[in-house]
This record gives sequence, C-alpha cells and structure tokens, in this order.
Amino acid sequence: MVVELISVGTEILLGNIVNTNAAYLAEKCALLGCSLYHQTVVGDNEERMEEAIRQAIERADIVILTGGLGPTKDDLTKEVTAKVFGRKLYMDEHSKARIQYYFEKIKSKKVTENNWKQALVPEGAIVIDNLNGTAPGLILEDKERGKAAILIPGPPNEMKPMFEHDIAPYLNKKQPEGIYSHMVKVCGIGESRAETMVADLMDAQTNPTLAPYAKTGEVHFRVTARACSEEAAEKLMEPMIEEMKKRFGDAVYTTEENVTLEESVIRLLEEKKMTVTTAESCTGGKLSGRLLNVSGASSVYNEGYITYANASKEKILGVKHETLETYGAVSEQTAAEMALGAAKAAGADAALSVTGIAGPGGGTAEKPVGLVYIGCAVNGEVTVREYRFTGNREKNRDYAVARAITLLREELLKRA
Repeated sequence: MVVELISVGTEILLGNIVNTNAAYLAEKCALLGCSLYHQTVVGDNEERMEEAIRQAIERADIVILTGGLGPTKDDLTKEVTAKVFGRKLYMDEHSKARIQYYFEKIKSKKVTENNWKQALVPEGAIVIDNLNGTAPGLILEDKERGKAAILIPGPPNEMKPMFEHDIAPYLNKKQPEGIYSHMVKVCGIGESRAETMVADLMDAQTNPTLAPYAKTGEVHFRVTARACSEEAAEKLMEPMIEEMKKRFGDAVYTTEENVTLEESVIRLLEEKKMTVTTAESCTGGKLSGRLLNVSGASSVYNEGYITYANASKEKILGVKHETLETYGAVSEQTAAEMALGAAKAAGADAALSVTGIAGPGGGTAEKPVGLVYIGCAVNGEVTVREYRFTGNREKNRDYAVARAITLLREELLKRA
C-alpha cells in the first residue's frame, strides 16, 4: 500500500517552522509496512493545494494531509480535499458539540463564530474526535478507486495522539504486514570498504533488505523485514544479522537502534570495572562531552583535561618540554605522553589523547590541516594512531572524536 504525505502551511513552506510532522509520519507509516515515495509541502493556496492533492491521489493509495484544519480563512485543507473528492460540506452536530465542550473545559468565555467552521465535514467522511483540540480528523474514502485521504490537525500535540489512537489502526487493517528492523552499527571501517564487504548480501536482498547509512566515523546498516508479526520478522532477520557479525567481527558494536558508540564503550568499561579519562587539544572538550552524554558515565569517568597550550600539556599532563621542542605539539610522541600523563593525573585505567590541526589555518606542508594524532593508554601501555582528515574544522574535530572512541573500544577488547 502506497502512502503519500502532504504538509499544509505557508509557515512550513517558508521554513518558519520545522516540519517535524512529516518525519514522524514517515517513520510510523514505514513501520506499518506502507510504502512512501513522495512527500509534498504546499502553502495555504487553494489552487496549488488542489493540484498537490490531485497529483498525490493519482499515484498513492492513501494521502495523509496535516495542517490547514483550523478556524481561519486560510485553513483550506478540508474544503479543497472535499472538492477533489466531489463532496459537499455539512455541519456535523457531534463535532460542534465537542468544540463547545472543549471551550467550556478550558473556561473560555465564548466560542467565536469562526470556530464552527471546524465542525463542517465532507459528506460520507469518517469523523475522528480530537481529544486534544477542536478540529476533528477526517477520512474520505473513494471505494470505487480504492483511494483515501486522511486529514489530521497540524499541531504535533494533536496530530501524534490522533495518529496513534485512530489512524494507525485504520492503516494497519489495510496493510496487515508490518515492517521491523535492526540497525547493525559498525565502527573502525570506512563506508566504501564496509559496503563492499556486504555487496553480495545487498545484491541478493529480497526480504529482509539491507541498506547502508554513513555516519561520522561509523557505518550503519539497517536490516528490515516485512512480516505479520515481530516474531516472524526476527526469524527472517536473524540469518542476515549473524552473517554480518561474522564478516565484520568486533567492528559491530551493537544491533540496537538507540545504542550509540559512546554508550557501548561506557558499558564496556563498566563490565571491565575500568575508568577512563581524556586529554584534548584540538577537540577542545568534544571528546569528553560525547562520553559524558551517556547516562551513568560518572561511574567510569571522573575528570578530564583540555590542554590547548603547550604549557598546559607540560604542567598538567607532564609532557616533556624536549618532546614538544623536538617533535611539536602535533606528533605521535606528544599524543603518547598526553595519554600516559592523563591516566596518571586522573588515576584512571585508560586515557585518550587528541592533538592535531583542525584548521582552517595552522597547517604546513609537513603537517597539513586535518593531521591528527590520537593516543590511547590502557594500564600503562600506549597506542597512537595518525589520521589525516579532509573536512572543515568542525568535521575534522568530529571525526577525531569518533576515531578516538573507536580506538578506545578496540584497545579494551584486546584485554580480557
């Protein structure tokens, strides 16, 4: 079943508000097993709205429209949709009574006349009570053509409850198979190589399917199955997920949608009863910030250091003056001493250090912008990796953070 979304409102079209409704509905419809090929945003213009609805109803089985159901003259969604379906509007007494009740409940002195516009509904429409506002939802069906239009109020606090309570069950009856998925998240392997490693699985995919998503310093693969139940979908996905684990090995850090790389590392430290600290130069606190975004990180992270100047590297981390003079702040040797010094200063089992040239200035032919050294000390043993990133300042810093967390994970996994 093909579903198309139309978001109505000039304020959305002009970017005055972010269209969160479309993102929410797209995700929910996909989980219900519906296919989505188009989304449209149209302003409060009758002619253009009619064109958008007619076009959508030709190529989709169901069109979901959000917004434009309010009491003002520019709220035209219901009127235009009724025109497209060849339906007249009539005053629905049930909806009128609910609007009256809503205003009494919020202790409004009087219902202004234009609010009754919201109680006008197209002939033959299924009326959906709005439990959180005044404008009812509507479903118009054209059974001859097997088409339908679903009209939902635009405010998210009205749209979401109505979708969950009424629209999702309606769609589920028309599309009994749902879509279920797992996200296989891989770190430490580049996008091109990762995709090549599973190219044959992607070429042979039917049900389940496999789709890659590039993230900063990571690659995520969504494994998706269409089935009548979650249990049946899990059975379909299991062989593919196991095959991916076999191919990527320890580079797979989770198969759960909501687990982040930093969360997986914090949990790994907890399992091993180890603590960690950070010593940052070019990332300026981004690394510690990402680790501390994880709830419960305080159990493994007590303190960290931002040592931007050479003097602070010497004073706080114990980096030797000779090392900085001989090799420079951006060097393998400095990264190693930063990591070891941070672990000692914090009394931590593990430490990450980052030193580099984020840009846009400061690079030389020998040490270009994007050159970053990342050190990882674990129980007195240190590993340093050199990276050469090619993005802007922000991107270089973000990639350095991702690579640092990945390096820590790799070093922890080496130790029983």
